[in-house]
Amino acid sequence: MRQTLLALLLLALPLPALADAVGLIYHRFGEGKYPTTSIDLESFEAQMDHLAENDYRIWPLGKVVCYLREDRELPDKVVSITIDDAYASVYHEAFPRLQERGWPFTVFVSTDPVDRGFSNFMTWDQMREMAEAGVEFANHTRTHPYLPQRQGEESDAAWAERVTEEIAGAEKRLREELGDAVADDPGLLAYPYGDYDAATAEIVRELDHVGVAQHAGPIGDGADLRALRRFPVGNEGFPMDRFRLRVATRALPVAEVEPWDPATAEERPRVRVELEGTVEGWQGLNCFVKGQSEPAKVEWPLEGRAFTARARQPLKDGLVHYNCTARGPDGRYWWYSHLWRAEPSTE
Repeated sequence: MRQTLLALLLLALPLPALADAVGLIYHRFGEGKYPTTSIDLESFEAQMDHLAENDYRIWPLGKVVCYLREDRELPDKVVSITIDDAYASVYHEAFPRLQERGWPFTVFVSTDPVDRGFSNFMTWDQMREMAEAGVEFANHTRTHPYLPQRQGEESDAAWAERVTEEIAGAEKRLREELGDAVADDPGLLAYPYGDYDAATAEIVRELDHVGVAQHAGPIGDGADLRALRRFPVGNEGFPMDRFRLRVATRALPVAEVEPWDPATAEERPRVRVELEGTVEGWQGLNCFVKGQSEPAKVEWPLEGRAFTARARQPLKDGLVHYNCTARGPDGRYWWYSHLWRAEPSTE
């Protein structure tokens, strides 16, 4: 009885402040005709200046994952710069700027457009030059499909075989062309469009890859290696106040999530999140729903230890996030983001 009471008291104590890493997502650089996926160079340089002036440690994402897999404590103020798709502007604009600072970064490559010589993508020779300078490369599939989607009357077995080939085929080409510059042990797979479900994540795990998502949030000790969070900050004119806030966030220490699978046919799905322990500032937690002006309804069935969040309005079909944040006493924000893959009801 005394041991049970002691355990409950320990769970009620605030958790000590833990260091977290923050992953940043970019796609294109200085390509103004793509304002939602391209960052203007002035904003990009301002972001990098902020990281340098505030002594952030810049790590490739593979190094962060190694720390997580080995259960090593992350140092404070780690940031991983990640770039999806391998567009040509990565080589012409991002690479020289980051190389000048001596900073590593991680590029997720869809291999088919490179093999086919599309002019708006980098070449293998350019990527080999980057690899010699310490750039890390990783898997973004062969053709950049929506991985969970079935094609026509495709069976589950045929779908699984196709998805496996998308990932394994890209990994083979990356290693043939870039060798040791490819993230390994484990491999890294960035889900195209940030789209995944439980079945997709299981294939990624079976291929000994860590899944990398696109919904916002820092990466804390004990992070879910099926879907590491990253902050999208790479659109034109991204506000610096939002950038400063995001790189200083802390990951809510999540113990369990129900349901984990993003796929849902519910109009207003509810997620239950259990924490490892209480965090300072939990009483101010709010969950915001992408595309909705009204925040989700938040309840605490276990005060300070477990909360539920449910949208007050029906979700639109597609990928929708609940972004749950709470301001800590030092002004930094706790952050947890939950992805829903909202699907039309079959009823």
